[in-house]
Amino acid sequence: MKVTVDLSDHEMREILELTGERKKGPAIRRLLEQALQHRRRAQIAQRFLSGEWGVELEGYEADQERDRQREQELAP
Repeated sequence: MKVTVDLSDHEMREILELTGERKKGPAIRRLLEQALQHRRRAQIAQRFLSGEWGVELEGYEADQERDRQREQELAP
C-alpha cells in the first residue's frame, strides 16, 4: 500500500541518518518497522510485568535452596 507523508527536509535527513538508508522510501519503511517492533516488545514486556504472562520454572526454588545449603556447608 502506498501512503503520502509530508515531512520537513530536516525530518527526512534525520530519518535517513537514523536508519542508515540512502533512499527515502526504504528509510521510512525501516523506521516504521522499527517503531512497530518496539511497540510489540513493550506490549510483551508489559504483560510479563503485570503478571498476565509468566514463566514457571519447575524446581527453581528448590534448586536455589539446595545451593544455599551447600554453600553454608562448605563455608569455613
